[in-house]
Amino acid sequence: MMKYVMVAGLALGLAGCNDKPSADRVQREQQEALSMQGVMSVGMPAVTNFAEKRMMKDIIEMRDQMHPTYTYLAGEMNGTIGEKVCDSLGYGLSGATQYTNPQKIEWRGTNSSYSSGVLPQADPNGLFSPAATEGTWVMCKVPGMDKVQPQYIEPRIVVLTFPKEARK
Repeated sequence: MMKYVMVAGLALGLAGCNDKPSADRVQREQQEALSMQGVMSVGMPAVTNFAEKRMMKDIIEMRDQMHPTYTYLAGEMNGTIGEKVCDSLGYGLSGATQYTNPQKIEWRGTNSSYSSGVLPQADPNGLFSPAATEGTWVMCKVPGMDKVQPQYIEPRIVVLTFPKEARK
């Protein structure tokens, strides 16, 4: 029965269109109908404790505190923790992190028609950040001083909340 309802709904949806239906459109509508059938048949997972959401909240709140950390180079091939880079604050920030939304919607048109497109948007400094980078900004403590300065590190790093030696 559900199969006939899906086919009838698809046929009605296509009949109302003035354009000849494309294969992509037909597949998209069939996929949506199939996905709806799955949701109706199976339902959503019975999540009651929200443990992972709570854990993510805790992690975000800890990151916001700028706790003292220790930054090391990551062992490239064997997963070990390598040489210490610095005592640090916080967990590092990807070099590709942007302060503002990296994209903006641009509207163009006349009084009778408008179109839109997504364009890149510059950061507040006027530069366009890359979508990805291997580098990380780390707030390293300046040796012998009571201040930190940002350091850009290209190799992969490991940031711990305790010294590497304490792991043994």
